[in-house]
Amino acid sequence: MKNTLRVLLAGLLLTAAAWPQDNAAGLDRVLGQMDTAARSFRTTEASFVWDQYQKVIDETDKQKGKIYFRRQDKDTQMAADISEPDKKYVLYTNAKIQVYQPKIDQVTEYTAGKNRADVESYLVLGFGGSGHELLAAYDVKYLGPETANGAQAAKLELVPKSARVRNIFARILLWIDPERGVSVQQQFFEPSGDYRLAKYSDIQINQKLPDNVFKLKTSGKTKFVSPQG
Repeated sequence: MKNTLRVLLAGLLLTAAAWPQDNAAGLDRVLGQMDTAARSFRTTEASFVWDQYQKVIDETDKQKGKIYFRRQDKDTQMAADISEPDKKYVLYTNAKIQVYQPKIDQVTEYTAGKNRADVESYLVLGFGGSGHELLAAYDVKYLGPETANGAQAAKLELVPKSARVRNIFARILLWIDPERGVSVQQQFFEPSGDYRLAKYSDIQINQKLPDNVFKLKTSGKTKFVSPQG
């Protein structure tokens, strides 16, 4: 029993020693791992659970599905196939967000326009982006190692430098898998107190993705609307 305990303690100590406890050193290491992953990034596929908490009514809505990322030249595309509770598809390509709701056969389109950099800074956050490039858009703090969604991760806190972005998300927490340099968990806090907690599993990196993943499966009668006019 004592020998077993010694082995377990030794393993824990080795794990702790592998993580820098100094905030500056820890941050630089994690951002460097993200930089390395970004250089070879082509695609990512993962299962997700999104919990959207609304403070006013103190309720949480849960969505489940699959998410895909693909780098095309210098742009990163994103597609989310939401399977629960209602079917919905979200697509981000060419600086445009499209949300397709099959139940009402309608696509709602939003154009990022001059806010493209801000939109991309959080829409594809933690999947294929350079770590040190985060420092241009966020004040980043290393909060140490933490287990998230069953994986040992490095926890980062991001506060947007742009007042416009802070009006959307006051701060963001990222849990980064140090081996692969991608997010296993994210939490986006709105100024209102609402937040979205995103958990990712079954993460597949640089696997070939079908082209139709990044195309909306609309019908001939689908209605397209744009709230921005």
